[in-house]
Amino acid sequence: MRIFDPHCHMISRITDDYERMAVAGVVAITEPSFWLGEPRKYAGTFYDYFDHITGFERERAAQYGIQHFCTIGVNPREANDIDLANEVLTRIDQWFEHPSVVAVGELGFDLITDEEETILRKQLELAFDAGLPVMIHTPHRNKLEGTLRTIQVIQDMGLDPTRILMDHNTEETIDASLDNGFWCGHTVYPVTKLSPERAAAIFEKHGPERMMVNSSCDWGPSDPLSVPRTVWRMRREGFPEDVIRKIVWDNPIAFYSLSGRIDLQPGWE
Repeated sequence: MRIFDPHCHMISRITDDYERMAVAGVVAITEPSFWLGEPRKYAGTFYDYFDHITGFERERAAQYGIQHFCTIGVNPREANDIDLANEVLTRIDQWFEHPSVVAVGELGFDLITDEEETILRKQLELAFDAGLPVMIHTPHRNKLEGTLRTIQVIQDMGLDPTRILMDHNTEETIDASLDNGFWCGHTVYPVTKLSPERAAAIFEKHGPERMMVNSSCDWGPSDPLSVPRTVWRMRREGFPEDVIRKIVWDNPIAFYSLSGRIDLQPGWE
């Protein structure tokens, strides 16, 4: 089965990981803008990073037959440096025009501060002005509080939830995300997020509509094969193949196609 991992941070992975993903059936990925392990100090380091994920990573993935897309944004972990974040936003829309950029993100809350909300609102406005969908990061701590505050911001701004992916859902947040009309991402990630078993249980309970699963593989303890492992788990539990396909292929394509830039290789449609 072809797999589209809609959220993985390949800048933190070695080239061998691309090979392992390709062997396991991953043929397309999206790399959201991320922090680099410590806060950046200059706007130029953001710009160099945006160039890296729109250029070098796309080329590195292609060597293994993987199509690489990305999202551009100021991650909430760096939104509290309000002056720096605002400086980055003065030029960020230049990268929105790149053909590999399929959304703005990941945006949202980390510590759930007013500064984070200010930067979130500005980037949401930029994204909708640019006609790009949005990827939202729900926080690691106080997840439900941060998710509900994000939803309130989006509703206050009158934005269309069908153009927004609420990511890193757990059993605690999935009802709020689904009930308010968002696309829903689920991260299979050791220690801090979901296991394949928990992700499969959520899909069993809520069905496949607007649902996705991702690895979010990054600097921490994580697995770039999380999505193939979740496919294997769903098969063991008797999920129909069309349901699995919808979660790991059809839905990521449907969401990111809102950008108008999902140009899959011939035969992958």
